Amino acid sequence: MSECDPVPGGRPGEVERATALSGELAGRDVHGVVLAYVDTAGIARVKTVPTAKLAAAAAWGVGMSPVFDTFLADDSIVTTDVLGSPDGDLRLYPDLDRLTVLAAQPGWAWAPVDRITQEGVPHTACGRTVLRRTVAEAAERHGITFRAAVEIEWVVSRGDADGDAFVPAVSGPAYGAARQIGLSDCAADLLAALAAQGVDVEQLHPEYAAGQFEISVGALDPVAAADRSVLVRQTIRAVARRHGLRVSFAPAVLGQGVGNGGHLHLSAWRDGTNLHAGGAGRYGMTTEAESFVAGVLGHLPALTALTAPSPASGLRLRPSQWAGVFTAWGRETREAALRIVTGTAGIHDRAANLEVKPVDLAANPYLALASVIAAGLDGLVSSTPLPEEITGDPARLDPADAAARGVRRLPVSLAESVAAFRADGVLRTALGPVLADAVIAVRLGEAGVAEGLDDDGVAAAYRWKY
Repeated sequence: MSECDPVPGGRPGEVERATALSGELAGRDVHGVVLAYVDTAGIARVKTVPTAKLAAAAAWGVGMSPVFDTFLADDSIVTTDVLGSPDGDLRLYPDLDRLTVLAAQPGWAWAPVDRITQEGVPHTACGRTVLRRTVAEAAERHGITFRAAVEIEWVVSRGDADGDAFVPAVSGPAYGAARQIGLSDCAADLLAALAAQGVDVEQLHPEYAAGQFEISVGALDPVAAADRSVLVRQTIRAVARRHGLRVSFAPAVLGQGVGNGGHLHLSAWRDGTNLHAGGAGRYGMTTEAESFVAGVLGHLPALTALTAPSPASGLRLRPSQWAGVFTAWGRETREAALRIVTGTAGIHDRAANLEVKPVDLAANPYLALASVIAAGLDGLVSSTPLPEEITGDPARLDPADAAARGVRRLPVSLAESVAAFRADGVLRTALGPVLADAVIAVRLGEAGVAEGLDDDGVAAAYRWKY
């Protein structure tokens, strides 16, 4: 569906399907359906309907104000010349292909939504629509499809912690067995719930920071990958709550230390062939894959307005913490912003991909993926050459050498990210003027909220928002 195609009134095929699905759900003791999307600030917003009303939602949508496009993480509101008014209404249409019974929330199902105007036209600030359009245009114009996955890192806090404090629910060394054992029952329930929901889990393990865990899931087409990211976080929260625990996906929950990432993994394909493997370029990349990587590299400063959009993101994006804060790439170089993953010998053709590291889970996953794809395609179309690879920690490069090699620090504030985004016509065009203006207004609004706060204050202000 293009941005301007109207939704047929009544959507008869979807109504029949939703009617049948509601009967199936009722037979499984599912009483309500969560309708979910992610706003510009990266907050998952929902409405719910009784299962019996699923057909009506599929036919005519469920009302929700467009004002949420300019909500901040603290629920205050900024405005643009189009958005932020109390006027108007949108309709939330559930994607029945993604309808999922929630294993950790008995009695509930979940579905992502497309946001449609009352006149039946896709809303210009709907991130899911923007990503779908970006992917469709790549296929139509360039014959390229994508596979994507979003890594999810989170911290687990004791549920009985005082107030809004973060108190790690487990202790022990990074990646240590003690942590896995400490949350063994909760983690097993999480794996069971995700399996019941059809989520392909590749890894689940303790991470570096206190109380931190990470989960990796299988790659899908980008829209489905973004949907899965939202669903997995919904499930993690629900499972943790059933164990009396509290979780945070915030980029940083403390003023110092390693934060939570949401790295993007992305590979470009043509006619069933992975462009990141089997080519004559570096590490098996094709010429097109190298230019795609170069495009992402060139747009990285502006991309941070979409991929690291919270004041708390700056607490995570620090040198020598594996956050990827320099415009550099390298094979399996975890300090570079772009990590080339080749995979193990024997599966290069399936596993090779690009990892984008300066991404956290305050990002709207639909906007993050759409903007990264747009940046990469710009490099591909322009045949942008990929510069020299970096090894080791770019922070240790001599400044003159770094400058000569084009290695520079990514923005250290939202104001810098916004300035880079304003100057990046490719990304603003990819989002469209209405959504691009909303991104700018929301980022500057968040910067205003955090103004005057020290690092601990910023961490506390956003600790439980995501």
